[in-house]
Amino acid sequence: MAKLPVDKMRELERRFGEIEARMSEGPSADVYVKLASEYSELQPLVRKIRDYEKTLSEVADLRALLEDRSTEREMRELAEMELPEAEERIEALEKDMQILLLPKDAADEKSAILEIRAGTGGNEAALFAGDLFRMYERYSATKGWKVEVLSASEGEAGGFKEIIATITGRGVFSKLKFESGVHRVQRVPETEASGRIHTSAATVAVLPEAEEIDIEIRPEDIRIDTMRSSGAGGQHVNTTDSAVRITHLPTGLVVTSSEKSQHQNRAKALQVLRSRLYDIERQKADSERSADRRSQVGSGDRSERIRTYNFPQGRVTDHRINLTLYKLDRMMEGEIDEVVDALIADYQAGQLAQLGEQT
Repeated sequence: MAKLPVDKMRELERRFGEIEARMSEGPSADVYVKLASEYSELQPLVRKIRDYEKTLSEVADLRALLEDRSTEREMRELAEMELPEAEERIEALEKDMQILLLPKDAADEKSAILEIRAGTGGNEAALFAGDLFRMYERYSATKGWKVEVLSASEGEAGGFKEIIATITGRGVFSKLKFESGVHRVQRVPETEASGRIHTSAATVAVLPEAEEIDIEIRPEDIRIDTMRSSGAGGQHVNTTDSAVRITHLPTGLVVTSSEKSQHQNRAKALQVLRSRLYDIERQKADSERSADRRSQVGSGDRSERIRTYNFPQGRVTDHRINLTLYKLDRMMEGEIDEVVDALIADYQAGQLAQLGEQT
């Protein structure tokens, strides 16, 4: 296990005290908001540090009692009982602090853009893409996050050929970032008379929502085209040229939005484009930082098969961490915390192992 960076812990405690003092001085609203954000970020770690220091002191006192030959028998017995518990508490606190001290992903606290596309499997793949979207929608509801569909192309038999949505809330990306990749489904389609199991797939991409300060899009780098917009299945045909297609010339990325308002479409398309460009920059930076990104959960490769949903057996398997759960129905209802938490824990374990090698 990597050693705790004592100097860094002292510095964080000092900074926490400084923020508390500045907040009590009644600064301007803008300054107060920034201080409060940093305060809430540091608070869980500083609490652990203080608890850790208190427990270290307790252990030192208990050991001193045991080493002192003049200690009465009853006090000695009590110390012998309490010492193992206190030492276990120190070990648990050290693990918690190591995780809290791990390098933070700057995008973790951001909202996210969720993109789901039907892959191989025709109508069944589109239906599965719809099931996945509802799964994430229900999961988001349990977290108090807001889901807004930016664009959707419906499948002929239901579901979606493609759906793009924003999920707004604090820490959305940190929870959903490991969902990117190919999700495979094995089940008997409703139209299958012989009861044969079909395999189809959908691709999920979760991008951190980028703000203008993250990515600047220069006007000369984009081409904006307007088109006729129509609703699902050709209904509600809009007679104005309201649909917007934005092409980012340096990368060739194309984003479309086809709601009724051209102004909204432009804003939504730029929002998606900004997040895709931000994601490209993050992927590039990750690759440069780590030559072997396989040490992380998956590789971030959108074409990597990450999970299989087997309906006949009620089984979900995440191939990256060899986790199999027999609770498919509940997962499709949005209860995906167990998988999400296991992926985060595996990623953190990998980071801790790397830190251990460096110390």
